[in-house]
Amino acid sequence: MANTAAEDTDPADDFPAIQLDVVIVGAGFAGLYAAKQLGRSGVDVLLLDQNNYHQFQPLLYQAATTQIAISTVARPLRGILHRQREHVTIRTARVASVDAAAKSVTTDDGLTYRGRILVLATGSEPNFFDTPGARELAYPLYSVDDATSLSSAMLGALERAAATRDAAERRGTFAVVVVGAGPNGVETAGAIAENIKFVVSEYYSDEFASAQCEVHLVDMVDTVLPPFSERSQKYTRRSLEELGVRIHLGRAVSSVSTSGVALEDGTELPAAIVIWTAGLKASGLLEPAGLTTGRGGRVDVEPDLTAPGLPDVYVLGDAANITDAKGRALPQLGSVAKQSGTWAADNICADLQGRERKPFRFRDMGVMAMVGRGHAIAEMGPRRFQIQGMLAFLAWLGVHLVLLSGWSQRAAALVSWFRDYLTRRRTQVVVHQPDEYARARRQGPTEPAATPTTESTTSTTTGPGGATPGERSQS
Repeated sequence: MANTAAEDTDPADDFPAIQLDVVIVGAGFAGLYAAKQLGRSGVDVLLLDQNNYHQFQPLLYQAATTQIAISTVARPLRGILHRQREHVTIRTARVASVDAAAKSVTTDDGLTYRGRILVLATGSEPNFFDTPGARELAYPLYSVDDATSLSSAMLGALERAAATRDAAERRGTFAVVVVGAGPNGVETAGAIAENIKFVVSEYYSDEFASAQCEVHLVDMVDTVLPPFSERSQKYTRRSLEELGVRIHLGRAVSSVSTSGVALEDGTELPAAIVIWTAGLKASGLLEPAGLTTGRGGRVDVEPDLTAPGLPDVYVLGDAANITDAKGRALPQLGSVAKQSGTWAADNICADLQGRERKPFRFRDMGVMAMVGRGHAIAEMGPRRFQIQGMLAFLAWLGVHLVLLSGWSQRAAALVSWFRDYLTRRRTQVVVHQPDEYARARRQGPTEPAATPTTESTTSTTTGPGGATPGERSQS
C-alpha cells in the first residue's frame, strides 16, 4: 500500500497533524503482533511506544530474581520488525493524549499523528486499590524498569541484612512480602524463596538464609491461583510452603510503610521489600480519549475488537475487556493480547480490501505457572488437561522458550535455565539501578508496619523506581 503520510493543515492545531494509514499506540504483545501482521500484508503503519524495545512480561519475574538477563526479556523493536521495515515505521515517544473520535495521537514532543484507523494497545498499570503507602513504597513487577528496580533493591536489602551485627535484630532482616497470589505473585514468591534456599545460602551462609531471610505471600482471596483448578491450587500451596514461603490468605493489605505491611486483621509483617502483584487496571489514556470504560478502566469492545460507536478505533490487549464466542470475559493474558492483535490486523486488512470483518475468536491454549525447580502446574487446552511436577515444569520451559521473540533470547534463556537449575550460581547478579540499591540498603524492617516512621525515603507520589507506574507499563 502506498505511503499516505501527509500533513493535515487544521488551522486550530499549533502543529499540523501527520496523516497516516494506521496508527498503533503501544508495542506490547497486542500492538506488536498487529503491526507485524499489517506490515506483512503491505499496510503502512506507525507504531508508537515510549520504549524502543518490546518486553516479554511473563519472564520479568525471572529477570528481577537474576535467573535470566534483562536482554533476554527486552528486544529492540527494530530488530523484531526488521523484515517489515518497509511498511512499519517505529517512533519512540511518550503519548501525551489521544482523541479517539479524531483518531489522533499527540506525543509529549508536540507532534500529532492522525490515522485512517487507530489501534490502542496502551497496556495496563498496577492497581493499588488506594492502599495507603502502596503506590509510594511497594515495587510493582510489570515492566523492565520494575524488574531492574526490584532486583537492585533486593540486592541492597540483602547487603543490609548481612551487615546486621546485633543478634537480637537479625531475625527476618531480609523479609520480602509479595502481595497478590495470582500467577505473577506465585511465580515471584517461589523464585525468591528458591534463591534464598539455593543461592543466598551458597553466597552468604546457611545460617543467614535460614535465620534472616523470609518470604511472605499475601492475598485477600482465600486461595492461591484463583483461575486454576482446586487440584492445582493445592499442589501450588504445598510446593510454596515446602520452599519456605509463608502464606497469608483471606486478608487484605491495609497499609504499606517503610517497615513492611499491615493486614486488615491487625497482623503486621515487617519487610525490607514489598512487591505488589495484586492487580492491574487499564492505562489512564483511555477515558480522557473520549472512550467509555468499564471493569478495570478498560473498554468493553465490540465483537470485532473496535470501541463502541467508533468503527475505525480498535482497542486491544490489556486496554480492552474482550469476550469469547460465548460472551465470557477473557483474562488479561499474553495469549489474549497476541491473538487480539493479529485478529485486529486481519480485520483492518479486510476493511481496506472491502471485505467483511470477522468477530474475534479466541483459541484457548490453557494456563500454566512455575513454582520452583521441578515444580509447576499446567492446565492445557479448553478442557484443561492437568499436569503437575516435573512434566509441567518441562512444558512450562518449552512453551516460554518458543514464545520468546528472538533466537538469541531463546538461546540465552536456555543457557541460563540449565545453569540456574543445575547449579547454585547466578551470573546476572548486577546492580542496574544504584539509587534503588542504596535506598534499600539504608532502610529496613526496624518497626511494625502500622507504626509511622520519622524517616521516609520516598516523599512523592511516584513508585520506588522514580516514575509513576503508568509510565512503566505496556501491553
